[in-house]
Amino acid sequence: MKRIAWLVVCFVAVIPCARAQESNHVQVGAFADYFRVNDTGTNMFGVGGRFGVSILPHTRFEAEMAYDFNREFNEGFTDTTGGTVTFTNTGMRVLRGMFGPKVELGHGHIRPFLEAKGGFVNFMFDSRPASFDTFTSQVNNLRANNWNGAFMPGGGLEGSLGPIGLRLDVGDEMYFNHGTHHNLTVMFGPFIRF
Repeated sequence: MKRIAWLVVCFVAVIPCARAQESNHVQVGAFADYFRVNDTGTNMFGVGGRFGVSILPHTRFEAEMAYDFNREFNEGFTDTTGGTVTFTNTGMRVLRGMFGPKVELGHGHIRPFLEAKGGFVNFMFDSRPASFDTFTSQVNNLRANNWNGAFMPGGGLEGSLGPIGLRLDVGDEMYFNHGTHHNLTVMFGPFIRF
């Protein structure tokens, strides 16, 4: 309990420093998401959101969450009379939440950055169509489902004109389940700073 209290005191002490540094102390963004599950060779696509707060010059603490929709695959056969290709829904969805620091390596309109984030990856199998209801049920049942600890070192490039910009992140999102599983993650989307 003393450690948690000490962390809260340190965080509260840093907030005034973050506000005094620059007028752009909060960043909010959305992104399109690509997540390759290497174990199954599945390419997952989805959407996500991000929220960041400046804690030091050129350093932000960010939290992000992405929801990757179910993926279809095709099956077929070939014989002498012809073949049929069918599309089958895998029912697999992925909910990912990460948080950690992002360090900007420049201070112009185009800025490269490095990041190291930790969090969770939650795999869910559901035959229902992807919708807002299936997303909220996955978030509500997060503790009951198959979630794994995760770590993502990465980097990227962001460009802005005034408070509005675009950002590209690329990283190795590793989740831990009977060993380390490496997965490529790419995120791209707009942000606004205020």
